[in-house]
Amino acid sequence: MTGVKLKKDFESCDYPFNLGIVAKSPVMMELVKTALQVAKVDCTVLLQGESGTGKEIIANIIHQYSNRNKPMVKINCGAIPESLLESELFGYERGAFTGARKEGKPGKFEEAHNGTIFLDEIGDLPLHLQVKLLRVLQDKEIVRVGGTEARKINTRVIAATNKDLQQMVLEGKFREDLFYRLNVIPLKVPPLRERREDIMPLIIYFKKVFEEKYNVRRDCSNQVVKIFLSYDWPGNVRELENLIERIYVISDPMEVITPEILIKDYLNINRQKSDEKDVTVHRIITLKKANEELERQLLEMAVEKYKTLKQIARALDVSEATICRKLKKMKIILH
Repeated sequence: MTGVKLKKDFESCDYPFNLGIVAKSPVMMELVKTALQVAKVDCTVLLQGESGTGKEIIANIIHQYSNRNKPMVKINCGAIPESLLESELFGYERGAFTGARKEGKPGKFEEAHNGTIFLDEIGDLPLHLQVKLLRVLQDKEIVRVGGTEARKINTRVIAATNKDLQQMVLEGKFREDLFYRLNVIPLKVPPLRERREDIMPLIIYFKKVFEEKYNVRRDCSNQVVKIFLSYDWPGNVRELENLIERIYVISDPMEVITPEILIKDYLNINRQKSDEKDVTVHRIITLKKANEELERQLLEMAVEKYKTLKQIARALDVSEATICRKLKKMKIILH
């Protein structure tokens, strides 16, 4: 994994790297450019993308280059028990509940006054708290748990989710009015499989990080690099980082990582390759019938893997109307 080409790959991503992100793909360059533009406009931002794509890094860029000079306050709406989430977000007054501090406590929104609050996993916010968040966005004020006084706040909201909020609105799991309040500036962070140009710079970056952290050296064979570049990375950048760290921790010193080691101990490559078998036929049939059968198999696989028409259409690169028509024609039920 050493050589002139790799060095150039790393150096070519200096522009976003000095913003805290390693990337060289056009789609990520454009996203970073947009984030820098949005940073100067004091409005709500909704970051959407799969888990592990780097939504928090984009949020950091937006906050860092905004006019707000306080640290960004972060909270994961899916990591805190529902019973505690309201007081964490909006604070509480003295005596609000058993175990509450005598003097009360400010919530994350008050801590982020004149700054930015990053609401990660916003799709996990319970419906009754969605109402309170809507009031914060509309009225720029909060009411602590157990209190009646409205407290004015000046807080910029950046929300992030790996869920399809529009689909959740249709299913009654997310308030439509809140969705539109959050969706003022929507930014999509693409998965790693859609920006494969970023895989090599990320490999080199994490390689450097873990060489310094563990004071060891590891090299990968060219075959392993090819596997890295072709693998779909369902866990995205987080999966890539974790995999490289495991290699540095577990493999023998100075050992060259080969595909056999990688497949055996780390990546579930075998399953992915079995899911990507070439299409084969066993007898002569008309091209029309072959196309129909291929379409049926693809649709059945997509329906099994994805939950919404939008996701299926995106995966098969056709319109939702086309998917709907074909499912109906083939009598395939979307569960």
